[in-house]
Amino acid sequence: MIDRLVIFGATGDLAARYLLPGLAALRAAGLLGERFQVIGSGREDWDDARFRSWAAAQLDRHAPHLPADARQAMVSACGYRRSDVRDPDSVAVAVEGGGPVAAYLALPPPVFPSAVRALGSAGLPAGSRIVLEKPFGEDLASAESLNRLIAETMSERDVFRVDHFLAMTTVQNVLGLRLANRVLEPIWNSAHIACVDIVWDESLALEGRAAYYDGVGALKDMVQNHLLQLLCLVAVEPPASLGERDLRDRKVDVLRSVRPLTLAGAARASRRARYTAGRIGDRDVPAYVDEEGVDPALGTETFAELELEIDNWRWLGTAFRLRTGKALGCDRKEVTVRFREVPGMPSGSGICPAPNVLRFGLEPETLSLELSGVGARIGELSPQTLAAKLRSPELPAYGQLLLGIVNQEAALSIRGDEAEEAWRVITPALDAWSSGLVPMEEYPAGTNGPGPR
Repeated sequence: MIDRLVIFGATGDLAARYLLPGLAALRAAGLLGERFQVIGSGREDWDDARFRSWAAAQLDRHAPHLPADARQAMVSACGYRRSDVRDPDSVAVAVEGGGPVAAYLALPPPVFPSAVRALGSAGLPAGSRIVLEKPFGEDLASAESLNRLIAETMSERDVFRVDHFLAMTTVQNVLGLRLANRVLEPIWNSAHIACVDIVWDESLALEGRAAYYDGVGALKDMVQNHLLQLLCLVAVEPPASLGERDLRDRKVDVLRSVRPLTLAGAARASRRARYTAGRIGDRDVPAYVDEEGVDPALGTETFAELELEIDNWRWLGTAFRLRTGKALGCDRKEVTVRFREVPGMPSGSGICPAPNVLRFGLEPETLSLELSGVGARIGELSPQTLAAKLRSPELPAYGQLLLGIVNQEAALSIRGDEAEEAWRVITPALDAWSSGLVPMEEYPAGTNGPGPR
């Protein structure tokens, strides 16, 4: 276990909303030692007192449910070092202090190469770790280049490419429910499953994030990482163990088995769109191109769909449909497994039961199974739904991720080759879009997205 975390970009939204609350949750659960320190680092000319005051305000705002003593203990553990991640000397000052340190890059992805070089020049103590937020790179070439750069700095074992989706309770349950239940695993294949819909629709619009989002878009922001991680857990072969090597090996197998798309295939299998002005609930939402900080010339999409196939014995013939969008009429965040129709019913019965549907709700965390049940009269069937609300997690997703970083347990982080394979999967869609083969559609804010093709 390490006892020092240095957050580069510590005054940003990620640290305020997720990292500080995650650390405070670990403190409240007794999972951080008394000596644990958090060093915030940024370009602002702050001192320890200013950073602690800011951290206290963020914890009061984003983690009011945590005990006051845990929040105060976290604030007391904070310090601040001014630095520029392009300057090795100032980075060295931020990480100095003796003993191994976890350097968390809560920074825009284009800054990662400079930050990694600076950390390499700073001479991190043995046992230190580097933590990078998604997206890892901006395309396949930059991901490969960044992996080579990191390999010059430290071993893969000490690199954490984090994706908080992997720490969500329901996401972990996708794998757990499969492997722990005999009723599911024998039918978890293309003979029984027609398609899998992996959806992250949200009613939130841009919400002031143009500086990040307008240079990324829905496909890179959500599909390339979060939704492909969900696809991996749905489609993965049972690993020998849930340890980091076995699980990550099998996830890479899934990504390598995704059938490569041609440009023409990507044009058929993908969609992109962005929202126009509309109304969500009781608020008016401007068109994306009119949001503050947006450059319309970039052609950034706020909605993306991608249909994939997996070329292996288990999944050949099952469609995997990934979808995400912003400023939609309602939140829909789920993995939906749609089973095939039953092969037949008794002759003359006139009964056509609907296919079974298994839904993993991600936010809120729920599980439901749609069946055909007994109807009002003999010989009739009616739809029935078995539903359960899953137990709330003991730690937030970022708390789980941070605990893994502190304890050097990498099962919830993404290996370098896995990140590259994820870029390989979506590159044909990016190329088809940049070639103009896929038109930019539009949908009014507050609707269900673009209409049928």
